[in-house]
Amino acid sequence: MMLHPSRILVLLILLATSGVASAATRREVVVYISVDDIFARPIAEQFTKSTGIEVKLVPDTKETKGTGLVNRLIAERGRPQADVFWSGDPVRAAILKLEGISFAYRSLNAEGLPAGYNDPDGYWVGFSARTRVILYNTTAVHKPPSSIFDLATDADLSGKACIANPLFGTTSAQAAALFVVLGDKGGRNYFEGLSRNRIRMLSSNGEVGRRVSEADCAIGIVDSDDAYEAIKHKKPVGVVYPDEKGIGTLLIPNAAVLIANGPDSAAGKKFIDYLLRPEVEQALAEGDAAQIPLRPNIKRPPHVPAVDKLTLMKVDYGRLAVEFNELSRGFLREWTARNHP
Repeated sequence: MMLHPSRILVLLILLATSGVASAATRREVVVYISVDDIFARPIAEQFTKSTGIEVKLVPDTKETKGTGLVNRLIAERGRPQADVFWSGDPVRAAILKLEGISFAYRSLNAEGLPAGYNDPDGYWVGFSARTRVILYNTTAVHKPPSSIFDLATDADLSGKACIANPLFGTTSAQAAALFVVLGDKGGRNYFEGLSRNRIRMLSSNGEVGRRVSEADCAIGIVDSDDAYEAIKHKKPVGVVYPDEKGIGTLLIPNAAVLIANGPDSAAGKKFIDYLLRPEVEQALAEGDAAQIPLRPNIKRPPHVPAVDKLTLMKVDYGRLAVEFNELSRGFLREWTARNHP
């Protein structure tokens, strides 16, 4: 049977519009991440399977960890491109609050997460954490130090220790924490002590971990996931949770941030809800991230310590953001320029 040309035209229009409608119902959430893609992608894929919402992950570079994406989010404030920022540390999340980039959101799935690791106004939520640890090569260091201050004062470590650039990533969070806990004079004394003891400054925590594993550096300060990476590959390394009898070890939670006026804020909220599920904390503990659950009742493997068994540095992450903003424009920028290889 021959169809009249007008009917063919109607059918073509219906087919075309149904395709448009199908595309329109396909949703995507854009997530900027300063955590490693290898850790974030499995979580994103499970979210898509659960909700049908596709996830576009936009990573930062190893060298600018967090800082590069924060600058990008600030530059995009007039026309936001991201719905969520999954930050590897809460300092960057707190900076976005100060800049007016984020939007307050209180997820019901945050129940059970300790209040001390969340923004009191709801602008970011902390979950699954890493710590700042001392990583040492067992062939080069026979009596490991118990404190990060030994890297600045122990003559036996002169020229043998390394850290990542303190303007970026979790090293910058630790620098800000030291200035808050020790005061401006104490913070400056510590970094000048590192200079006198000929600290080597490298591009990233990952590079510090690799150099210590190869005994190119005898000792370094890294994130606990970098340390676990070396241990997992059976490198000759040991780990110290520093300053148990002093200021304590710095805990670095992840932070989930809803971006104000993002392309799909509803999808962004769904993604944050998913991130804050206890199952995600468990997955991050059991996977290669070896992250520490903040909820006390989460099952974790033996190599992941319980958060309540650690002596932790007492910090206000919002205050660290203010401190880092000042340091990055002043002392730390100058110190980094002097100590850059």
